Amino acid sequence: MVLYTQIPTPIGDLLATDLGDGLASLTFPEHRGAAPIGTDWRADAGPFREVASAIDAYFAGEEVEFDLPLDLRGTDLQRQVWEALLDCPYGRTTTYHDIAHRVGRPTAARAVGGAIGRNPVAIVVPCHRVIASNGSLTGYAGGLERKRHLLALEGVLAA
Repeated sequence: MVLYTQIPTPIGDLLATDLGDGLASLTFPEHRGAAPIGTDWRADAGPFREVASAIDAYFAGEEVEFDLPLDLRGTDLQRQVWEALLDCPYGRTTTYHDIAHRVGRPTAARAVGGAIGRNPVAIVVPCHRVIASNGSLTGYAGGLERKRHLLALEGVLAA
């Protein structure tokens, strides 16, 4: 059973899902690779109260450490990359190259980039904090405008 809810934000509603073991996805409507709401899914905001509260605080400008149970499902490399993203602190950025080194795959920046692009839990697993080695903003499954907004909210970019 997939439980879900919509969490409103200033940059679009987030669709949150739980497959029974924690937050499985948190995606914007146009999020590349996001699953549409299934006919067998059940709307239930209850399991997402903590997520919604943390997201509200984040968009209110608070430095939030998302200490939420996550149910990250993917390949071994994807899960390693997503875990590495959790170490990128609020208000800071990292690069694809740095993440590749952190997961012990220094020559696999493209594969690491693919794993970052498949991150199913936006904002909480902060893939928006990953930029190119030259400092430019690249790829974001929720769209570059949203990435700019999130980085500006965290004080990384001028608003």
